[in-house]
Amino acid sequence: MLFTGRPGVGKTTLVRRLAEAFPGRVGGFYTEELREGGRRVGFVLVTLAGQRAVFAHVAWKQHPHRVGPYGVDLQVLETTGVPAVRQAVRAGQAVLVDELGKMELLSPAFRQVVEEAADSPVPLVATILLASHPWADRFRRRPRVTQVVVGPANREEVFRFAESWLRRRL
Repeated sequence: MLFTGRPGVGKTTLVRRLAEAFPGRVGGFYTEELREGGRRVGFVLVTLAGQRAVFAHVAWKQHPHRVGPYGVDLQVLETTGVPAVRQAVRAGQAVLVDELGKMELLSPAFRQVVEEAADSPVPLVATILLASHPWADRFRRRPRVTQVVVGPANREEVFRFAESWLRRRL
């Protein structure tokens, strides 16, 4: 199941609420904003096992991987996020991933582990960028993929639908 929608509509919150609804039965990670003085300056990758690492930051001006104003540390994704997804699959847990976005999709290892999770018998719930992207567009078209557009008016309904969908698969 994929959640998509405009920034700020609550996709990450949906993933976090699902993690809270199924403690010990889900694995993976989400991202959260890093703020200084009320201004977003980066993103932190947070695994459902509690690991935290700064993944992108505006101060990383010379970083080879950039998305907008952010330098992106793919090593954080590949040494923290990728193993969190792999571990969830191995443990037979549902995989929650926030997000399949421009920063994360820079990593071939990340794209591969998401495909492995989607091909596995465990359920996968992820947020995905709304904009067109070659890999994301192919992933959306996979036969077993359900994509739901999240907005302020439907996010509670989407949560109930996703919770029921996940409960049937766990």
